[in-house]
Amino acid sequence: MLEIPESTTIAHQAESILLDKIISKVVLATSPHRFTWYHGNPEAYSKLLVGRQIESAIGHGAFVSLLCDNNIRIAISDGVNMKYYPAIEPHPGKHQLLIEFEDKTFLAFTVSMYGSILAFEGDLDNPYYSGSLAKISPLDEHFDEIYLNSLFKDTTKDLSIKALLATEQRIPGLGNGVLQDILFKAGLHPKRKISTISDLEKSDLFHCLKFTLQNMTDKGGRDTEKDFYGNKGGYACILSKNTYKSPCPNCGDTIIKEAYLGGTVYYCPSCQKLT
Repeated sequence: MLEIPESTTIAHQAESILLDKIISKVVLATSPHRFTWYHGNPEAYSKLLVGRQIESAIGHGAFVSLLCDNNIRIAISDGVNMKYYPAIEPHPGKHQLLIEFEDKTFLAFTVSMYGSILAFEGDLDNPYYSGSLAKISPLDEHFDEIYLNSLFKDTTKDLSIKALLATEQRIPGLGNGVLQDILFKAGLHPKRKISTISDLEKSDLFHCLKFTLQNMTDKGGRDTEKDFYGNKGGYACILSKNTYKSPCPNCGDTIIKEAYLGGTVYYCPSCQKLT
């Protein structure tokens, strides 16, 4: 899924190759998907986008936005795969949108479970999109220990650490995927109540969060996800769907897999104690 390491990586890749390209064609979905959301009627995307020039790309939270001239934007959310193809490649048989450029290179947008493909002019009245732009990213130097502690203080309920970090868009783009390694390195059980976490543990969590997300980003995203060119990221996840059947790399105990808060969590019962 599209989280901070992937949105940052894909935006950098997209800007490096799409800069100054001009959109020549928009192809609507060849395989309609009931959980693909568009801004308005996608049939109007051709009129909005054809002739527009790509000026930059930004990754923010669980979104990647392509910025065009005339204040036009194309944004994708978590759940959408945006893949770049050279001109010699044929169009894929199934997609939820395709954008071709004057040089015949193109982008194909596909959705697995759910996701948004949004083309619009100016600002977008969407709390998830605007929130991801407005809030401080953990990759930013302004995301410091004081900022993280404020998240603990601003909650009115005794949440679990997973609920605090990966729900309610408190940290846009920090989702269930990247959370696993952060908590593993910090030695925190995902169900641990935040009221039980000491100041020393909070400080350790801060450093694990910053270091892990930066490391994931520097390596082009996680090996469970794909980048702008369809390649897997270079960061080898410690805890993921690909590794949980292996013993804990720290102590050799059996990794636990559980459903929790709308997603799957992985943890070592010895290294990440609940109490």
